[in-house]
Amino acid sequence: MKTTHPVIIGSICIKPATSLLRLIRKAPVWLHVLFRQIRRDIWSWNVGRDLSVTFGFVAQIGCRDSLYESSVIAECMSSWAPTKYKTKNWSSYNDSLKQRGSLSIWFDPEMDWAPPPSGKRGRQQKFSDAAIQTCLTLKVLFGMPLRQTTGFVQSLLRLVGLDWAAPDFSTLCRRQKTLNVSLPFRGSKGPLNLLIDSTGIKAEGEGEWNARKHGGLKRRIWRKIHIGIDEETLEVRAVEVTSSSIGDAPMLPELLSQIAPDQDIGSVTADGAYDTRKCHEAIAARDAHAVIPPRKNAKPWKPTSDGAIARNDAVNAQRYLGRTLWRRWSGYHRRSRVETKMHCMKLLGQSLMARDFERQVAEIQIRIAVLNRYTALGIPVTEAVG
Repeated sequence: MKTTHPVIIGSICIKPATSLLRLIRKAPVWLHVLFRQIRRDIWSWNVGRDLSVTFGFVAQIGCRDSLYESSVIAECMSSWAPTKYKTKNWSSYNDSLKQRGSLSIWFDPEMDWAPPPSGKRGRQQKFSDAAIQTCLTLKVLFGMPLRQTTGFVQSLLRLVGLDWAAPDFSTLCRRQKTLNVSLPFRGSKGPLNLLIDSTGIKAEGEGEWNARKHGGLKRRIWRKIHIGIDEETLEVRAVEVTSSSIGDAPMLPELLSQIAPDQDIGSVTADGAYDTRKCHEAIAARDAHAVIPPRKNAKPWKPTSDGAIARNDAVNAQRYLGRTLWRRWSGYHRRSRVETKMHCMKLLGQSLMARDFERQVAEIQIRIAVLNRYTALGIPVTEAVG
């Protein structure tokens, strides 16, 4: 193939080779390995071996022969080591970790313990939603049953010197079913970059050891938790709870609907399970950029909507760059932060204590509120050191 003009393919500019055996012997090792997939694609097209790749920088790479390439890759793989990180704000982060155990963080004497008059006929409620949520937060935080939670709140009120009455266990159980949990969050400064994923948590059934050793005595039941977190603040902004039979993709529009309409959404990052038309259309409707890897056998859609056009761009970019380079270029690996958040949520308990679905939803939402309060106290700021 002979040409005198550069060939533009996606974001790759391929210059015609003035010499097919032009060598760049002093190219860095990491540069050869990073563009290994691109070199293979270019060689298969017989275009040349001189590349100019623009990902914020320009580089020309070459390879002397296949033996040299193999030695470079072997050298890089043998010397590879995981990146080490250093915490820059360890002093303030250490203080925030200690504050998580302070009762003054979870109990505010200035709250409205009694609700305002509802204006409806019948007996008025004795405890406000904030009071019920505070009691259930202490229950989730310290892993106590309802009766122990009542005794804990009574002793706490006596220590603070308040003459408030503590709700009994039956009141907590009844109000938990219809509780409207408030999720505190600070919000990001610019557009919201949403990271979405789902996980499962056990609701009923034997433990892992009993199920593996003895087979379990009854069928285990799982609940599926769909969450969306803010990439900047790492706070959960949207949460949905479903049964284990519900897929991931149908819940993405529901998560986006929980974001205020006046909130600008910059991007939505999710895994390949969300590569559906409805998900891309819902993201495009909020004027957001979708960072969703297409399937390996993905075919372009008819460009009849903004979501289909954006998805076709991702398919073409992944076809020319390869999945590995596309993920680095698009920032797809930021999605690992939402997986870390789900791990933190399970540290509050590997299973749910509530037995019916409505109370389980409230328990999960209270866990999310606890995690957002943890995050507001302080998070580590790290930097790579090698």
